[in-house]
Amino acid sequence: MTSLTVHRRSAVSRRRRRFSATSPSWLFAAPALVVYALVVLYPAAAGVVYAFTDWSGIGQDMSFVGLANFGALLDDEQAMGSIGNTLLLTVAIVAVQNGVGLLLALGVNAKLKSRALLRVIFFAPVVVSPVMVAFLWKYVYNPDPSAGLNGLLGLSVDWLGDPSVALWSIAGMVVWQYAGYSMVIFLAGLEGVPKELHEAAMIDGAGTFQRFRYVTWPLLAPAVTINLMLSTIGGLKLFDQIFAATNGGPGYATETLSTVLYKQAFVFGKFGYSTAIALVLALFVAAVSLVQVYYLRNREVST
Repeated sequence: MTSLTVHRRSAVSRRRRRFSATSPSWLFAAPALVVYALVVLYPAAAGVVYAFTDWSGIGQDMSFVGLANFGALLDDEQAMGSIGNTLLLTVAIVAVQNGVGLLLALGVNAKLKSRALLRVIFFAPVVVSPVMVAFLWKYVYNPDPSAGLNGLLGLSVDWLGDPSVALWSIAGMVVWQYAGYSMVIFLAGLEGVPKELHEAAMIDGAGTFQRFRYVTWPLLAPAVTINLMLSTIGGLKLFDQIFAATNGGPGYATETLSTVLYKQAFVFGKFGYSTAIALVLALFVAAVSLVQVYYLRNREVST
């Protein structure tokens, strides 16, 4: 190898080092940012524009209608009823899912020989497709008194066909699938609790409940924050299980904003109106998330 070749290679290496030292870090993320902008940001921005039009979703026939779609939303009894269903479903999912997830986490965190197997069993439903879970639970919710949950409990309830029960049946289905997800997050929080604190509390005479109340629970604040946010967002935009299990029925008993905007777009061809509903849903989810972040982060600091 000649000295000229060595000199050229060293010069190239120096230029590369200077480029790495002086170039802004965002250049390395530029390809991913371009893809994100094309796949996420541009469609989102276009959706905001469509929310103020009467576009059918097909062709170029489109006219600006201002706030007419949002006014129609306020006058739409089905859509307004779906807001109530969405809120009730979300509250039920958040409360029960996190409660069950915490109990499961406390159970499998104990010194059990089978705790590794139990963790896998409880987490398994999370990786199953929501549509498959919905079809599975349609068999569990079989209205036949001798089949499914009715046969097990000796009841004769039409779980998905009774308007007074259907929404809560959907909530039970979702909790069954995602309680294991909450369990894993709580487990991560429990494993971060120093054992020395529990030992010190035991020496001071604290019982099991007192150790949980004054030692474990305050240190679980970050896990609680994550679980509450994820379950709230998931409940507000829930679609798959409802669409596959009841399609919003019976009547409008299980309609949510997600199912309403889907039907308005792809069944009735009101794409502009559906994007207005989607925009309202997105803003509502963002507002709830920001309030949760503010409150829960303050709670973490105070504990």
